[in-house]
Amino acid sequence: MLSKTMSVVAMTAVAPILWGTTYLTATTLLIVGHPLLTAAVRALPAGILLLLIGRRLPRGSWWWKSAVLGALNIGGFFAFLFIAADRLPGGVAAVVGGIQPLLVAVLASRVLAEKLTGRVVAAGAAGVIGVALIVLRASGGLDAIGVAAALLGAVSMATGVVLTKAWSHDHPPLVVTAWQLVAGGLILAALVAVFEPLPEQPPTLTNIAGYAYLTLIGTALAYAVWFRGVAALPARVPAFLGLLSPVVALAIGGLVAGETLTLTQVCGVALVFASVAAVVEGEVRRRPRRSVVSAVPAGIDRGRVGNRDV
Repeated sequence: MLSKTMSVVAMTAVAPILWGTTYLTATTLLIVGHPLLTAAVRALPAGILLLLIGRRLPRGSWWWKSAVLGALNIGGFFAFLFIAADRLPGGVAAVVGGIQPLLVAVLASRVLAEKLTGRVVAAGAAGVIGVALIVLRASGGLDAIGVAAALLGAVSMATGVVLTKAWSHDHPPLVVTAWQLVAGGLILAALVAVFEPLPEQPPTLTNIAGYAYLTLIGTALAYAVWFRGVAALPARVPAFLGLLSPVVALAIGGLVAGETLTLTQVCGVALVFASVAAVVEGEVRRRPRRSVVSAVPAGIDRGRVGNRDV
């Protein structure tokens, strides 16, 4: 049980690791100045690819559920993220988005009956501080619209993650992921048509390679393993793993640009790792206890065994 849980955690962590490469990909390989187009090209082809693999269209209530989840996890989240990144000083949007694990934990305690412990709350606070230490720089005043967009982005995806877990018990994670990416990609394509002009120059081979990487690896693969983790683990665990993304981005930036980490950033990385480890370790410790309770023979009070062990 322990090794199985850790293998799922490790696989789920692949998603934020891949997302950590997005900034370098966007700034070095893609057409600049077209964030909504990048998001649409990233989401819609990835969703169609996964849909061809899963070979299952939504039925019944899943038509509207897919639209809601796609809007929350993909369309709305990406749109709010780009607005925040455009209007806020570097790193501020990432810090505001760092509250997402806490939001997921609180929502999951209400919607999914997942226990909200002091350990999780403390880990969430440490995670936000850690991200702030990693990415924040001295800057001027904050833009209210940018802060609101960053908050809405965090709320959007936190709500989407919890609802995905609540609604998707009867469907494979790959299929649920495909539906969301297609729905979210269509929403983003509509936003591009209304708000963002297309590039004046055709994409270069470098641009095409960048979009291919972002679509196939950074989106199709990343979201497939991410929502598999959401289905298999308590919702708070994948959310906290998401804090690894700025750490990966920092490491890649250091390797590519030869930048040296400051003491503040080192402390931030340590806090993020401690935050993630606290939540993962708590989940690993609970899993064997659940299996002990479930293995109690009939006729024995399971409540006593559970209370004693827990």
